[in-house]
Amino acid sequence: MTVRPTPRPPVTVRVFTQRLSATPRGARLARHLALHQLDRWGIPHGTDVSDAVAVIVAELAANAVTHGRVPGRDFELRLLLIPGSVRIEVTDTRTGPRPPGPGVVRPPCPLGEAGRGLLLVDAVAARWEVLDRTPAPGKTVRAEVDVPDWLGIARRAGA
Repeated sequence: MTVRPTPRPPVTVRVFTQRLSATPRGARLARHLALHQLDRWGIPHGTDVSDAVAVIVAELAANAVTHGRVPGRDFELRLLLIPGSVRIEVTDTRTGPRPPGPGVVRPPCPLGEAGRGLLLVDAVAARWEVLDRTPAPGKTVRAEVDVPDWLGIARRAGA
């Protein structure tokens, strides 16, 4: 008797990568490009997933511009539609101390004007981490937002 393997849905990874200038304008453009790409993948503007990705991209891009900027070097935005989630990666080329990772982000001073970005990422992302950039120098902050109807979106996107 021959046992046939159970058919599995295809594992589809859709990828969007863009290098952007390490300026406030580049950070704003990263958010707009991310939302446009999600819409092209079948995750419309104004959904919970789209809104969460917008917050994460805005915060990570702002951090790359503010804390990870190296004159003359860009930062990179990468989005991946992977099984079950959207992965956001923002990479800069600055060496030095890495930002705190999940579980060790401290609240800022109550009257402080900065220091809330990674708290927002921690609150909105299902998972996130800080990695060394490969190739060095620099770092990548990676965050994921779960997509409840991922399989349906993948099918509609032609996966």
